[in-house]
Amino acid sequence: MMKIILTQDVEHLGSSGTVHIVRDGFARNYLLPKKLAIPATPGALKQAAERQAAAQRRIAKQELEQQGLAARIEGQTLTFYARVGREGRLFGSITAGDIADKLGAQLGETIDRRRVQLTEPIRSIGEHTVHVHLVGRLNPAVKVVVEAENAAELADEGPADTAPAR
Repeated sequence: MMKIILTQDVEHLGSSGTVHIVRDGFARNYLLPKKLAIPATPGALKQAAERQAAAQRRIAKQELEQQGLAARIEGQTLTFYARVGREGRLFGSITAGDIADKLGAQLGETIDRRRVQLTEPIRSIGEHTVHVHLVGRLNPAVKVVVEAENAAELADEGPADTAPAR
């Protein structure tokens, strides 16, 4: 087993600057030749620790700067109106980009759509809680309400399976 420090993010292993113990062959044949890692020497370990400490200080500073924005985002309610089918499913979806645009317009700030944590687009009516990842541990929640814009049409149509009996 070999102790290495990652120089780049490696999927299923870790992020840049982290120390890992991996099999010798994996390190010698893949990580080291592709310059994805370096051997963990005492000097390299000290440099990695200094870089991580600097990154932690930078994130803490950014958290302090973003605290006001997080407080303004927390508890916001965004209402979307969309066409809906009989089962309450949308004829489309509300995406992270839609949420970021509406939230940004409501706050007067620009919100990056990649900051909106949405595993998949919203495709049903009702209330949904969505988190916005700003930096570090700042993840304010936003309530997204999706309502049917064609509610009167749905009420007039009645039940779907009303076929005459033979």
